Amino acid sequence: MYKQQTIFNAFSNAFNGLWYFFLHERNGKVQCIAAVCAIGCGWLLAISAAQWTCILLCIGAVLSLEMMNSALEKLCDVVQEDYHPAIKIVKDVAAGAVLWASVVSIIISGFIFLPKIIVLCSSN
Repeated sequence: MYKQQTIFNAFSNAFNGLWYFFLHERNGKVQCIAAVCAIGCGWLLAISAAQWTCILLCIGAVLSLEMMNSALEKLCDVVQEDYHPAIKIVKDVAAGAVLWASVVSIIISGFIFLPKIIVLCSSN
């Protein structure tokens, strides 16, 4: 039986997971760049607090799902080294969850940023 870890160790392990994800996972780097771009656009276009909430929720959802997808893929690779049709489905569905959240996030970002960009462009 495992000994319950301290709150410090729990946070340390979580930060180690974040650190690993953003340093070693290609999609972690891509999603981080996308998040920085969205935050930069929000700052440049002076979006409202409600719009910030939507953007930050989208960023959180996509990054969280990408982290879960990466963890699940690693676990699947340990459990089954060779190709297995059930493992393929698990990996595909997890990747599909990230794709779905990304597409919805792009649509929401379009609703928020495009009107502001149009106004900005038409005023010049």
